[in-house]
Amino acid sequence: MTIRRFLLTLALCCSSIALPVTAAPAAQSEAPASADEQLRALYEADWAWSMEEFAQVHDADGQLARGDHLPAADPATQLRRLAHWEETLEALDAIPADALSESERINAAVFRANLENAASDARYREWEMPLTSDTSFWTGLNPRPGSLTTADDYRRYLGRMRDIPRYFAENIANMRDGLARGFTVPQVTLTGRDASIAGYAVADPETNPFFVPFTEFPATIPAEDQAALRAEGRAAVRDAVAPAYAELLAFYRDEYQPGARTTTAARDLPDGEAYYAAQIREYTTLDLTAEEIHQIGLGEVARIRAEMDATIAESGFEGTFDEFLIFLRTDPQFYAQTPEELMMFSAYVAVRVNATLGDVIGLLPRRRFTILPVPDEIAPFYTSGRGGLESCLMNTYDLPSRPLYNAPALTLHECAPGHSMQAALAEERDAGPEFRRYTYFSGYGEGWGLYTEYLGIEMGIYRTPYENFGRLSYEMWRAARLVIDTGLHQYGWSRQQAIDYLSANTALSDLEIENEIDRYISWPGQALAYKLGELTIRRMRGEAEDALGENFDRRTFHDAVLAMGSVPLSTLEEEMRRWIAR
Repeated sequence: MTIRRFLLTLALCCSSIALPVTAAPAAQSEAPASADEQLRALYEADWAWSMEEFAQVHDADGQLARGDHLPAADPATQLRRLAHWEETLEALDAIPADALSESERINAAVFRANLENAASDARYREWEMPLTSDTSFWTGLNPRPGSLTTADDYRRYLGRMRDIPRYFAENIANMRDGLARGFTVPQVTLTGRDASIAGYAVADPETNPFFVPFTEFPATIPAEDQAALRAEGRAAVRDAVAPAYAELLAFYRDEYQPGARTTTAARDLPDGEAYYAAQIREYTTLDLTAEEIHQIGLGEVARIRAEMDATIAESGFEGTFDEFLIFLRTDPQFYAQTPEELMMFSAYVAVRVNATLGDVIGLLPRRRFTILPVPDEIAPFYTSGRGGLESCLMNTYDLPSRPLYNAPALTLHECAPGHSMQAALAEERDAGPEFRRYTYFSGYGEGWGLYTEYLGIEMGIYRTPYENFGRLSYEMWRAARLVIDTGLHQYGWSRQQAIDYLSANTALSDLEIENEIDRYISWPGQALAYKLGELTIRRMRGEAEDALGENFDRRTFHDAVLAMGSVPLSTLEEEMRRWIAR
């Protein structure tokens, strides 16, 4: 695992092993291990090592949780991990793939992709660039509200707080190495991001976000324990957290941002063309070139534009496409007046989804999710929403930039039947190896999220032409990413050229557009996953409908996609064609 992927999904560990990659010699009377047994021994040992290596534990309920310290980030550790990933790949290559059972064949494909991606990132020394425009090693270290439920949870949190100075020092040293060889995020994407550090550098524990969990405890924790934990929390913020953030803030402002590269294309990085090709492979899990993806994007942009024009006509608006976008961006009827109104609108969409969710999905998860606002300290430059296992986040910063006509598609994507539901189903898998429950491929996960926006049509979620146009605008946004990401990193587009292209084709606000373009600039390849994943799922559905005719059932189709868990898109295609044949 590299630091950048660790930042995105702290619990979704990529695999590695430090234990021997083969079992101890068996007695001569025992039969040789089957291919399935060899594979299971390999990935189970790997997962055990990964848990320790990336500071993960099982909580009182048996779920994956953060440990009492943060993972090592120094170069020697990173290189040691790379050696293990490469050794494990060699061991995996030695297992006869054609002798694996169906379930283990899928496990092997996921395991291989995890290892290959982690090893590739490590070879490019991605740990020297441990941030993007909206995600970094210093954010997400304080828990979401309600996630600490036991005294042990608090003690592990205290351990992590006390470890922050060491963790930050290692990452700062890595960033200095990146500066020395020109391997940094572009300078233009760093503007204003120091606010996400300053909010945690507050010396007064009572006003530091890290102290919030100590202000109110679950009733199950005895009062005397609460008092002791609160005192320890206050000391940890004062003595470890705030000073470490203050030192990081000075480094960011005085050294890193001024010294970061002034170019924007990934191809301008050391070994940039090969690096960008590797990022495309990692995030799409498909064998496509930047040139091929660019052309797919142009075709999708043209197709969606025709649907947008038809929707404008349906609304009765008399004017040009550009005039319609101005109308959507400026008319007060489309905007919430308070953060609570925006949150309530999203929550109402989620409740309406419940009415028809069982019509399109057969197996529903037991776990429920909540909807929370994006934390204030990162909201100004954060994306419009992001989904996860326990909650999905809605950005309530700058309400004139958060149109309500986009909220239905956003809620479907981030909450249900999108990411929160998808993560819950993955967690509740009754069978299969644990590493599969915590593996995430962007092409599969974001492809499903975008597909659920389309699924909202069948569920009756879009009530007006404006909400349907919001859906189309979001689909256009993801199609335009194919053009923009490759334009920026392969064809040398400027930041302004990318902004103009997204602004001309979507109803996104100016703030959203600038934040998104900075994300694409600082995170090459990731933006390609969404549309290519959705196209793969829709293509598989089309093949299933054609092959099965009247026997096609969308519920069983969706169950098959979700039951597979997060897999490379190439594996999804192979397995869904086997499902159709069966």
